[in-house]
Amino acid sequence: MKTGLMKKAENEEAGEIDLTPMLDVVFILLIFFIVTSVFVKEAGIDVAKPEASTALSQSGDLILIAVGFQGDIWIDGEQIDPRFIRSRFELRLADAPNSAVIIQADQDANNEQVLLILEAAREASIENVSISTEV
Repeated sequence: MKTGLMKKAENEEAGEIDLTPMLDVVFILLIFFIVTSVFVKEAGIDVAKPEASTALSQSGDLILIAVGFQGDIWIDGEQIDPRFIRSRFELRLADAPNSAVIIQADQDANNEQVLLILEAAREASIENVSISTEV
């Protein structure tokens, strides 16, 4: 009689599937996709972009910098002093060396702020600088 109970218990154990290795693989894949994904960072404010007859789409590692209509400059959701634009560019270039700068200037913004950004990009050795427009 004991042998019948032993076989029944062994059959129950043999029918169970250990999901631990599968869960390990799923978590490793999840971590891989989170680490390798690219997150788009916003400049921080919405601006009324000037209109243009032609425009090209940009992709890749982008540094978005916004200029408000009052001349305030925003990078990564925070307003920054114009003196620190170059250092912020250099920090971002340390993470992604081939980054491009996209200037999102309000159509009523002073061009002086845009020129400050262009000069900071040149000093930080950024070659690809564009101004965002509405088509």
